[in-house]
Amino acid sequence: MKLVLLTFIMGSMLFAQIQVPENFQADFIQTITNPKKKVITYGGKVYFSNKNRLKWEYLSPTKKEVCSDGVEVLVVDHDLEQVSNYLINKGFDLAEVLKNATPYKEKKSVFIAKYENKEYTLQVDAKGQLARVAYYDELDNTVLIVFKRMKYGKGDLPLKDIRCDYPRDYDLIEG
Repeated sequence: MKLVLLTFIMGSMLFAQIQVPENFQADFIQTITNPKKKVITYGGKVYFSNKNRLKWEYLSPTKKEVCSDGVEVLVVDHDLEQVSNYLINKGFDLAEVLKNATPYKEKKSVFIAKYENKEYTLQVDAKGQLARVAYYDELDNTVLIVFKRMKYGKGDLPLKDIRCDYPRDYDLIEG
């Protein structure tokens, strides 16, 4: 009986996954540390919907919005009154990263995910909701994103919540 119970527990841990929400909204703190240990911290709100729609609304230290539909990225820098539009060579699919996450050792709240040759360390809270993401970016910076007041939801978020709006007189840069 103990062997059956142990097998069940180990199997559950092995196949544990992070809950992939249909949408979520949260406050975030993003800390980027370069190889020389210089640190910059950003704060704001994040919105996720429809598997690949993301909006990062940076509120400090500067006001900026970054929106993506998985194909394009729009960056609105309100301080510079500038909008940059880029096509994504390889889209970032947060839902796929979460699906690929596997438990780290015996810990129930820490997961490792590999996506597009990058490794992500993910942590969930007591409800199984995303709480932290850490990774190295293309410049070998350490990136840590901590989510606060996470709210998972069903269905798509309204388009107005995940769209980057900007005044028409901002400079537009096509990338």
